[in-house]
Amino acid sequence: MANLDSSPKILLVKLSSLGDVLHNLPIVWDIRARLPHAQIDWVVEEAYVQLLTPLLSRDGFRGIDRIIPFGLRRWKKAWLSKKSWEEFFTFKHELQKVNYNFIIETQGLLKSALVCYLARKSPDAIVSGLANATEFSGYEPIARIFYNQLVQVPFHCHAVDRSRYVACSALDLLLISRADKVQFYPVSYVESIIDPKLAGLEKPYILFFHSTAREAKRWANINWITLGKKLSALGYQVVLPWGNSAEEKISNELAEQIPGSLVPNAFSVQEAFAVIAKSALVIGVDTGLTHLSAVLNKPTIEIYCDSPRWKTEGYWSGRIRNVGDIKEPPTIDEVAKASLDLLT
Repeated sequence: MANLDSSPKILLVKLSSLGDVLHNLPIVWDIRARLPHAQIDWVVEEAYVQLLTPLLSRDGFRGIDRIIPFGLRRWKKAWLSKKSWEEFFTFKHELQKVNYNFIIETQGLLKSALVCYLARKSPDAIVSGLANATEFSGYEPIARIFYNQLVQVPFHCHAVDRSRYVACSALDLLLISRADKVQFYPVSYVESIIDPKLAGLEKPYILFFHSTAREAKRWANINWITLGKKLSALGYQVVLPWGNSAEEKISNELAEQIPGSLVPNAFSVQEAFAVIAKSALVIGVDTGLTHLSAVLNKPTIEIYCDSPRWKTEGYWSGRIRNVGDIKEPPTIDEVAKASLDLLT
């Protein structure tokens, strides 16, 4: 085992996606609380760098020391181009500037394991990764050949807990339980977020994150419309964000039947922080932006229709309500009751 001195060099590898990156954030706080002088770097897909920048080390705060962007999604679209290969070798050069004592890979995918392989390591470095899949999670067993420490996790294991299993095993720490506070972003950062600049946005407003990558995880349109009418009648503006043309079409269809609602222009992940932080309530299906609201500790209702609640539910705050479960979508009355509970 690598010698765990007071200032080890640690690399976190969690590339994507939005929700997965968010649920990996607590281990930065966990490690920093126990090893305050450690160097902590993180490799992440370039689209999600903005999720990590609030945790960058700065005067008076020590969090992530280096964020190393990874452009694999973009490079794969033009893998024969000279520019893609130049960018890859620039990434490799940046990654290999540090000789790491510990590499903590919490995704269990080949692309993540290859990043571990490329990283420079001390002779006795620990490269820790998942030994097994959890139910309903993506996992590629071939990744195991790139680790020298395999971590067995429970078959039913929340995303936050799973990251803690791997981190604690790598650093030879007692397993951090749910009794230990879960932290995501500094309170001062959340409080400093300024109002969003979206045309037509009025306060107080409620966000409906109705879209998700998998159709089965969506809540029925009629449910959103009925709920939207109830909340509109209470004086709230319903806002219906979207991420692509198909989602925009659905947002417009819903808006046509919800009085006073707004379909905003598309906004970036960075802009999403402000839109969510200044909302009165966020209601969304099991998707990244709903999880962003939960980790920002905003009043949030997470709707589960075709994914297990135990896997990603927000359990760390009394301002979060988790409704439904796999194959058991919640009723309108359940979501309406949770909404009124959080709004009053």
